[in-house]
Amino acid sequence: MDFQLKRLAHYSGVKGPLLLIIMDGIGLYRGNDDGYPGNAFDIAAPGNLINLLSTEKITAKIKAHGTAVGMPSDDDQGNSEVGHNAMGAGRVIAQGAQLVADAINSGRLFESRTWKDIINNALTEKTPVHFIGLLSDGNVHSNISHLISLIGSCDAAGLEEVYVHGLLDGRDVPPLSALRYFGELDDYLWALRLQAIRDGKKRRYYIASGGGRMVTTMDRYEADWSIVERGYNAHVLGEGPAFPDALTAIRMLREEHRVDDQYLPHWVVQDPESPGKPIAEIKDGHNVIFFNFRGDRAMEISRAFVEDNFKGFTRKFHPKVFYAGMTEYDGDLHIPP
Repeated sequence: MDFQLKRLAHYSGVKGPLLLIIMDGIGLYRGNDDGYPGNAFDIAAPGNLINLLSTEKITAKIKAHGTAVGMPSDDDQGNSEVGHNAMGAGRVIAQGAQLVADAINSGRLFESRTWKDIINNALTEKTPVHFIGLLSDGNVHSNISHLISLIGSCDAAGLEEVYVHGLLDGRDVPPLSALRYFGELDDYLWALRLQAIRDGKKRRYYIASGGGRMVTTMDRYEADWSIVERGYNAHVLGEGPAFPDALTAIRMLREEHRVDDQYLPHWVVQDPESPGKPIAEIKDGHNVIFFNFRGDRAMEISRAFVEDNFKGFTRKFHPKVFYAGMTEYDGDLHIPP
């Protein structure tokens, strides 16, 4: 689509020369008389910059968060996409979080051919749907509300098996907040299972595996393929320290390792119906959805699933699955969004 940028009627421009300097992560927050502890200008008191800001040499201040840069709400902080995609574009560009939210809220996602193919495959072949991704509402890589909407649609369609392989955030949200998100999801899955019992239906909807995002699954730029391998083996093969449920895993591993959520080791959930076995493995014919919308930390695990000539690490087993992502991570991967 061709967009014609229009000059703002109330802005006459500046007389050159013009130097644009983007100071990544530095804001001009003024919340109260005491300032904000994270305000770099208050802490460092840089004389020259403060002088420039107090004169007409700097003529405009711009918002780098919230709806002004395409995030779903003004409570959402800016992130790398804001700098890469929005600043200087001349218009508001919907970021991944907003694009996915719009697709879900409008119902457009559930009318897509990819989603219908996944549901039809799961129903026809009686295979589960596996969701892999970051359990968080940070809106930088994912949003748990998207996942819950997807699971709800699976339930409405009559799918009997759904498993979540959840990654702990602690980076775009508070460092020790995983129990909030895993607890919310666990309650939701419990509710679906109980309703199924009342209705005389079968629902095996469980959290199956997990781990901290910096040590499990979500590597980027090929910095450390062992991170991806660790997550792949946990999600696909059910390999890792076993626990009766996700919340117990998080609590016990916190006690043992004393680290923030993003560095918590990987784990798997035992099958309550078959003690000693993982509750879920990813096998041939299964359906896998990576529900992160940001691509940089989705690329490597996606390649591990879809590439026949994959060389990142030696896969012990490469299941032939229907694999989909929430957005187009990379056109060369041919992953249906």
